Amino acid sequence: MKESEKKAAKNRSEPRTLPDQYTNVEFSISKQDPIFQFRVRNISPLGMGVLINEGSMALKYLKVGQVLNMKYNQGDPDGSPEQMETEIKHITLLDKGRYRGHYLVGLLIKSGSEVKRNKD
Repeated sequence: MKESEKKAAKNRSEPRTLPDQYTNVEFSISKQDPIFQFRVRNISPLGMGVLINEGSMALKYLKVGQVLNMKYNQGDPDGSPEQMETEIKHITLLDKGRYRGHYLVGLLIKSGSEVKRNKD
C-alpha cells in the first residue's frame, strides 16, 4: 500500500462499499454555485472517492462530514443517473506519485446504498 493510500485509510471512520456501476459523480452546493463532475475511483475494495486537483474551485466548497445530494452516473448507457445523499469522509492531499498535487476525497453514500446492494 502506498503512503498516500495509508493516509487515506487512517482517515476513514468505517468501511465503505463501492457501487461498481457508477462512473462519475456530479454535485453542486446550491443552484447559484457551479456543478462539479468527477470520475468515481475505486480506492480500495471497500472505498470510493474522487480525485480533485489542488487548484480546483470544488475544494472551496467541500468539508469533511458534509452531506451533499450527489448525482451518480452509470457506465451502462441504458442506466439512468441516481441522486443519493453522500457524506464527505476525508479529504487527503496526495504529495507523492502519479496524482501528486491532487486531493483524494473519500465518499460514503448515505441513502440508496442499501437498495443498490440488495438489487445485485
